Amino acid sequence: MKKLISWNVNGLRACVNKGFMELFNEIDADFFCLQEIKLQDGQIDLALKDYYCYWNYAQKKGYSGTAIFSKIKPISVKLGLGIEEHDNEGRVITLEFEDFFLVNVYTPNSKDKLARLDYRMVWEDIFREYLEGLKEKKSVILCGDLNVAHEEIDLKNPKTNRKNAGFSDEERGKMTELLNSGFVDSFRYLYPDLEGAYSWWSYRFNARKNNAGWRIDYFIVSSDLKENIVDSLIYKDVMGSDHCPVGLIIK
Repeated sequence: MKKLISWNVNGLRACVNKGFMELFNEIDADFFCLQEIKLQDGQIDLALKDYYCYWNYAQKKGYSGTAIFSKIKPISVKLGLGIEEHDNEGRVITLEFEDFFLVNVYTPNSKDKLARLDYRMVWEDIFREYLEGLKEKKSVILCGDLNVAHEEIDLKNPKTNRKNAGFSDEERGKMTELLNSGFVDSFRYLYPDLEGAYSWWSYRFNARKNNAGWRIDYFIVSSDLKENIVDSLIYKDVMGSDHCPVGLIIK
């Protein structure tokens, strides 16, 4: 049994000042994946004595970036997708283990008025092909902030958000394509009809207090692992970011 956690911390240095280490030690996960770390090499010193630590920093300071802390030493580590124009924002880390690949991703946001939607569509296809290539070799566990609420049940106000970033028909369609290519959304696999389950809330309009949120943080596994899923978790009461952590317990 393994416990994995994924969390968009919206700036790790800020999150450390809001109780990150206390949560990290309490949860005691085997793998802890972060998105939007917003820092460069040498800008933080974390005491993680039982973990191997892997970082992928964005070239732009104070922006994007990902990290994985793993109790198990991987066979191999890959930062990015191996395609230069998609690898300067520190969005992907892949760790290879004996039985599976663990992929941590911070998917590009389509931005206001879908200004970056064209790039997002290109990214989605390349990233899906990357995952399919891994899946041909061994099982895949994907986690991270995918910046899309897949179905209407995955956000509080679907009708008013239909053409907004994160709930456009185009982005939702790409998520469907990913799942149809042999992957399973672990949370919906276990809880297909559970409403009000969100992982991100705007800082405006008392959204978190009113639970007017979106579920955009995921654990997605290759279909061969679906029977191994024990639980898929949303730690909605954990503060420190505009996202809360999500978790996967898997055999």
